[in-house]
Amino acid sequence: MEVTPLRKAARRGLADEAADRVREAIFAGHFRPGAPLREVELAASLEISRGSVREGIAQLAREGLVRCGWHRPTTVVDVTAEDVAEVYSVRAALDRLAAVTARTTATAEDLDALDALVAELATAVRTNADGPRLLALDIAFHDRVYAAAGNGRLTEAWEAVRSQVFLFQLQRVSLGHEHYRARVVAEHRELAQLIRAGDRERLARVAEHHVESARESLLGRIRTE
Repeated sequence: MEVTPLRKAARRGLADEAADRVREAIFAGHFRPGAPLREVELAASLEISRGSVREGIAQLAREGLVRCGWHRPTTVVDVTAEDVAEVYSVRAALDRLAAVTARTTATAEDLDALDALVAELATAVRTNADGPRLLALDIAFHDRVYAAAGNGRLTEAWEAVRSQVFLFQLQRVSLGHEHYRARVVAEHRELAQLIRAGDRERLARVAEHHVESARESLLGRIRTE
């Protein structure tokens, strides 16, 4: 059986490197939702020990990217309607809090960085960048909002679902990204403007609606598959 090619692990913390390389491969589509992850093959491809791979897989399991357990194969999480509903419900609450907090704590540097990311998104859309590139900028925008909020525990909560959000959004794009491409710039520009100088209640509604729109788009795609 052919082993999926992965970039070899660098010699830092090998478990962290294994997690990074496998996560990267999942996001690149080498391992699709539901695909098995075989420890022996991953260790051979990464040229590290099975123990380091096992620890890396455990890290991805904590991120919600893989499922594993006794007497069952380790697999990339499947994108089910139930999973999407749960993750996006949590994300909606987190994004709302992050946005309204950032409105009062963001520095001028934070605000300029958000505007710059919106500009990068606009350029990416205009030059017909692929879905993963748009998603990387999308997630980078939200990372910056959380950083601007300055709440360590809130950031930890975001990081606990961040990988799942990225994977689910990749699935959304793979099933048809016209809706996403048409809205991504305007939605993020509005968020950036409201964080800079907007009404708190409107910002809260827009931040929550941004997530609900993504959830409904993906659920609609899943139900028609």
